[in-house]
Amino acid sequence: MSEPASYVYKADNLDQTAMLAARLASCFQAGTVITLDGDLGAGKTSFSQAVAKAIGVKEIVNSPTFTIIKEYEGEVFPFYHMDVYRLSQEEADDLGLDDYFYGEGVTLIEWASLIEELLPPDRLSITIEHTGDTGRRFKLTPLGNPYEQWCKELKENGIVL
Repeated sequence: MSEPASYVYKADNLDQTAMLAARLASCFQAGTVITLDGDLGAGKTSFSQAVAKAIGVKEIVNSPTFTIIKEYEGEVFPFYHMDVYRLSQEEADDLGLDDYFYGEGVTLIEWASLIEELLPPDRLSITIEHTGDTGRRFKLTPLGNPYEQWCKELKENGIVL
């Protein structure tokens, strides 16, 4: 099986990060799953906050490092924000993640590669890298529909490379 296509988005600042989040959020539907990986401090939580704002979450969104999962009410979809960094595989198995992945909301998982075996096959995988003090490089890898279509549209519109 060949590697899925990847797309690159370069952000020089938080405003440009928020723009990517908003563009993606305009595509969301119930059951959307976004996975985030990157070094500590790469911007996973900042991106998560931008996604939450883009779907109309009014509450302050912060990292769910110790609570594992935080649920927020958005204007259109519930927002499920997960941080699985401190989660063992056994604990992850017991959380009922499928209820989130295949539910009515948008699920965003920080450190998702740590629970790779439990992730749904269809999702948008995003890896974030530092490119300077405020710069970030986002590598978007769509796995299945509709994520492939979203990325193709972003490329057609000159948003991603």
